[in-house]
Amino acid sequence: MSVSDPIGDMLTRIRNACMARHVVVNIPSSKMKLAIADILKREGFIKDYSLVEGKPFSTIAITLKYMSDRRPAITGLRRVSKPGLRIYSKRDEIPRVRGGLGLSILSTPKGILAGHEAWQERVGGEVLCYVW
Repeated sequence: MSVSDPIGDMLTRIRNACMARHVVVNIPSSKMKLAIADILKREGFIKDYSLVEGKPFSTIAITLKYMSDRRPAITGLRRVSKPGLRIYSKRDEIPRVRGGLGLSILSTPKGILAGHEAWQERVGGEVLCYVW
């Protein structure tokens, strides 16, 4: 099966798994998706992730994080830059999500970075998604 927007597919799988209260969600693997999963783990939105080697292709197993009252740690995900319309941001214009409570993820010349990391590194780039 061919997917025209793999990052959008990843975010949709995570969103659906959170709404269905799943513990683990499996996503087809790529370097960019691994980098996004690493940022989500560092920022505390997911518990953990692991790369599962498979015969036809590898997958990423993401363990979702829930609060004590069974609310998911991720309350929202939004794809910003899409294959049909790329959205770029300068260093001074990196968007803040939910007044700083959320997270923007950017693809920069220094790799995939969270919005505040890109600001500290003094780089802009393509705004991939928002997480809150």
